[in-house]
Amino acid sequence: MISGGWVCALHVRTAGLGGAALGSDEEEVVYLAYIVIDVHTNQIIGEREYAVRPTRRPSEELQTGQPLDVVIQQFDEFVRSLQVDPQSPLFRLVTDGQPPLRQCLHPEACSKDINLPLYYARFHDLRKEYVRAYTLRAVKPPRAQAPPPPPPPDHPGSLSDMLNYLGLTPYSGENFYAAEVKDMASIIQKINTDGFRLELPETVDLVLETGICSKDDEIDGNCIVRARGLPWQSSDQDIAKFFRGLNVAKGGVALCLSPQGRRNGEALVRFISQEHRDMALKRHKHHIGPRYIEVYRASGEDFLSVAGGATCEAAAFLTRGAQVIVRMRGLPYDATPQQVLEFFSTGDDPVQVLDGADGVLFVRRSDGRATGDAFVLFAKEDDAPKALSRHRKLIGSRYIELFRSTTAEVQQVLNRSLETRSSTASTPTAAPAPSEGLLPVLVPQHVITSGTAKDCVRLRGLPYEAQVEHILTFLDEFAKNIVVQGVHMVYNAQGHPSGEAFIQMDSEASAFLCAQQKHHRYMTFGKKQRYIEVFQCSGDDMNLVLTGGVTPATSPKVLSPGPLTYYYPPMGPALPPPPLVYWGYPTPPVSPAHYYHQPHHPQTMIPEVVSVGGGSPLPIPPPTACPEWPIFIVN
Repeated sequence: MISGGWVCALHVRTAGLGGAALGSDEEEVVYLAYIVIDVHTNQIIGEREYAVRPTRRPSEELQTGQPLDVVIQQFDEFVRSLQVDPQSPLFRLVTDGQPPLRQCLHPEACSKDINLPLYYARFHDLRKEYVRAYTLRAVKPPRAQAPPPPPPPDHPGSLSDMLNYLGLTPYSGENFYAAEVKDMASIIQKINTDGFRLELPETVDLVLETGICSKDDEIDGNCIVRARGLPWQSSDQDIAKFFRGLNVAKGGVALCLSPQGRRNGEALVRFISQEHRDMALKRHKHHIGPRYIEVYRASGEDFLSVAGGATCEAAAFLTRGAQVIVRMRGLPYDATPQQVLEFFSTGDDPVQVLDGADGVLFVRRSDGRATGDAFVLFAKEDDAPKALSRHRKLIGSRYIELFRSTTAEVQQVLNRSLETRSSTASTPTAAPAPSEGLLPVLVPQHVITSGTAKDCVRLRGLPYEAQVEHILTFLDEFAKNIVVQGVHMVYNAQGHPSGEAFIQMDSEASAFLCAQQKHHRYMTFGKKQRYIEVFQCSGDDMNLVLTGGVTPATSPKVLSPGPLTYYYPPMGPALPPPPLVYWGYPTPPVSPAHYYHQPHHPQTMIPEVVSVGGGSPLPIPPPTACPEWPIFIVN
C-alpha cells in the first residue's frame, strides 16, 4: 500500500490499435506521456510527453522523435531532477489497464534488447484500483456524513466510465494526445481526495523460475496455451522472452517432442492466471525473428502429458538448484559420468558441472540400455554459453550435440524412455512406410508451397542419418530464411532416407543465394564429410516429386504438423542407369516407351522427352494430363 511517496500516470500509444487491443498487432510504441503526482500533497509535480521514433517501420511524421531507449533514459533523468528516486519502493507507475506495460513496453523492449529500469516491473492498474476503492465505498463510505453512492461498474470499459461515475470533467484542452494521461491524473487525485490509497500492486516477472511438475498435480486448464511454429533450437528462456510482460508460472514452459524424441516446434506454457493467459492469446502470429508464432488455448491435461514427471530419479536430479540444464545427444552407449565431466572441464573456456557426477543424468530404457542421451546441470546462467560452445565436439569418435533444455523436457524424455514399446514403435520414420501399390503420403496444401516462383531449394546427397537439425546447421545463415514447417525430408518406398530434402525459403532471392553459396559444400557428419548438391527450384517442381502428381482430394493420409516425411511410389520397370533420373508411366501411352528426365546436375526441373530402347522421340502428354497414371522415380 502507498500511503506516501509518488505515483506516475503513464500513457502509451502505438502506431496501431488502441484500447483493449493495444499491443495485439505488434506495432511499435510511438508516444509516451507521464504525469508525476506527490501522494502526500496530492499535487502534480512534473509532466513530460515524448514522441518515440519507430525503428522497424520508420514514419515520416515521427522523424523528430527519439528511439525508445533514449526516451526511457530521458524520463529517468527527468524524475531524478524532481528530487525523486524512481528506484524507491514509494515510486509507482499507474496505467489504464494491463496492456500498456505488459503488451507494449516490455515485449518491445525485450525484442530490441532494451533494459527497462526496474520500476517498469511494478505498477498499479487504475481500473482495478478504481473498482476496489469505490466498491468498498459503496458498502462503507470513508466519511460518515457522506451517503454511499451507487456501486461503480465492475469492469469500467474506458476512462470515460470512471470520469462519469466520479463526476469529473474530461480534459478538453488543445493537447489532444495528452488528454488520456491528464484524465488518468484526475482520477488518481480523486481517489486520494476520497481517502483511498493504491493497494493492488502488479509485478512483471523478468526471470523464468525453474520448477518441476508431477503427474498428480492439479493444473488450471484456463491458464494454458500452446505455442506452435517455434524455432527448433528455442529454449524455455526464449519462449518466456516471447511472452515477456506476462507472468509464466514456475516451471511453466514445456517443450514438446516428436515421437523420435526431437523438438517439434511446439511448447505448452502455463501462466499464473487466466488474465495473463488471455493476454497471451492476443500474441497469436507475433514473431520470434522472422518466424511468426501461433498461440492457441490448451488444457491442463495437455500440459501434464508433457511436463508431468513420475520418477523419483528425475525429481532428485531437478531439485539440485541448477539454473541451466543442457541436453547431450549422440553419446557412446558406454559413456561414463567421468567422460562427461572431462568433456566440459577440458579445452578452452572450461566449465564445471554442478555437483560433479551427481549433476549428470543418463537416459536409459526400461531394460537399462542407454539411449545415447544425457542431461547435465550447471550452477549459473553464465555457464550456459561456455557449455554450449562444445556443440559437436568429440567424445571418443562420436561428435556430441548439445541443446539448452528444460525441466519439462527432462521429465518428458525420461517418461518416454521407460514406456513399453510395441514392435511397431521402433520404426525410424514419422509414419509407417506405404505398402506396395499405395500412393505417396501427402500433406495439407497450405504446408507445401506451389507456383512457378523458384523460392525453394533441393538438397541431394545427404547422409542417410541426417535429420532436420543437421540440415539447418549445414545451411547456416540461410536457415533463418526457411519458412515455418519448410523442411521436407524425402524417404523411399521402404521407409529409408533417400538422401534428398526440399526446403521452402521466404523468397526467390534467398533460394538463389542459398543454392549459389551452398552447392557442393561439405556437410560434416562425425568424421565423415559429404558434399551436398543444392539446386534452386519452384513449388510446382517440389510438388511434382513429393506428391507424385496426386491431387489433395486423393490423398490417403495427412501427417501432423512438424518435420514432414514423404515417400516415393513403388519402383517401376527397369530403366537405363544414372546419371539420369526418370519420370514415366507404368503403362506407357505410346510406343516405344518415353520418359521425362532431368540431367544429373539440373539447374531446373523442366522435363523433356527422351526415347528408351531405340526409336525417335515422340511427344507424349504431360503427367498433369493423365492423372490416372501415377508418376514414379528411379534413382
